[in-house]
Amino acid sequence: MNGYGSDGGPAGVLRNKRDATRYQILVQIAERQPAVSQQEVADAIGVTSQAVSDYLQGLVDEGYVRKHGRGRYEVTKEGVDWLITRTDELREFTDHVSEDVIGQVEIDTALATTDIAEGQEVSISMHEGVLRAAAGPGGTVTAVAVTDANAGQDVGVTNFEGVLEYDLGKVTVLAVPLVQDGGSRAVDVDAVRDAAADHDLLGVAGTEALALARRADRTPDIRFGTPLAVQEASMKGLDVLLLAATSEVATHTNKLVAENISYEVVDATE
Repeated sequence: MNGYGSDGGPAGVLRNKRDATRYQILVQIAERQPAVSQQEVADAIGVTSQAVSDYLQGLVDEGYVRKHGRGRYEVTKEGVDWLITRTDELREFTDHVSEDVIGQVEIDTALATTDIAEGQEVSISMHEGVLRAAAGPGGTVTAVAVTDANAGQDVGVTNFEGVLEYDLGKVTVLAVPLVQDGGSRAVDVDAVRDAAADHDLLGVAGTEALALARRADRTPDIRFGTPLAVQEASMKGLDVLLLAATSEVATHTNKLVAENISYEVVDATE
């Protein structure tokens, strides 16, 4: 099932019980500080008072919480920053679940894989980055068609039920030297061809990257607006190879980090 996180998994705070508990304890401290009752925190989040004490000691050691005396705690700037980061991850993840996974919208558009009649129940899936609908129930998500469609046509669907399961795509960023450092000529085109064959889409960012794609006899699928396009494609389950001039790499990786999308940067000259 798709999700968020630097490794392609769910939002960081949901990855394990420890992070989830630390998050809840920090929130409780922030709400109650400076006078913090460990028992009240324990009751609020459903753990033992001893567990809260152990977590608190760890949070103090890590610099996320400052202790001012018995029963008096304060969340530090570092702790607030950690909370903000995890809260942003949770917000993005829940938005993703609401909008992309559950699909609770009035009418969405899918590609019909069979002939479909208006009012018919259909099964929903994601393939090659496109929502698909097939006549009849089945799979983990069903909906109701609001238009007729022949196989291969677009069809309107509504009344989604279930959770849409698919894997996020992977992004490989091939860093291409700038022209003053050899540009596309410094790269083995056979390696580019092999890498492109292992990915669903090829994107280029920078003239050196476009020149490299052409040297490798490959036509880019994405040339403009690549930071957003690469992000969107990977969130739809497509694997993307991005040829990027070194001056363009940070722009793209920052976007991927911001959206918690898994990626790998490879030196094209190696």
